[in-house]
Amino acid sequence: MSKADLLQGTLDLLILRALNSGTLHGLGVSRRIEQMTQGTFVVGAGSLFPALHRLEERGWLRSSWGESENRRRARYYQLTASGQRRLQRETEEWKRIALAMQRALAT
Repeated sequence: MSKADLLQGTLDLLILRALNSGTLHGLGVSRRIEQMTQGTFVVGAGSLFPALHRLEERGWLRSSWGESENRRRARYYQLTASGQRRLQRETEEWKRIALAMQRALAT
């Protein structure tokens, strides 16, 4: 899935964050995650698409069919209001966890 193993829940947060800036198709989400993490996380289709469907079932994303830049039919995803709230909550939680880990590793 990636150069580094993703912690439980990390992929969901990365997907929500990638879609925070606007609607993307699946490959666009994967590229945005790789860009945001400067290549640390490379998410393959086998992990990405089940996660996108799971997030859509939870009501955090909505999808629609459209045409990609290479004129192929593609499913486009965007955050819902519920997804936006989830992103805020998860971001705050991860910041708290990261700070705690930083403190633990500094001692």
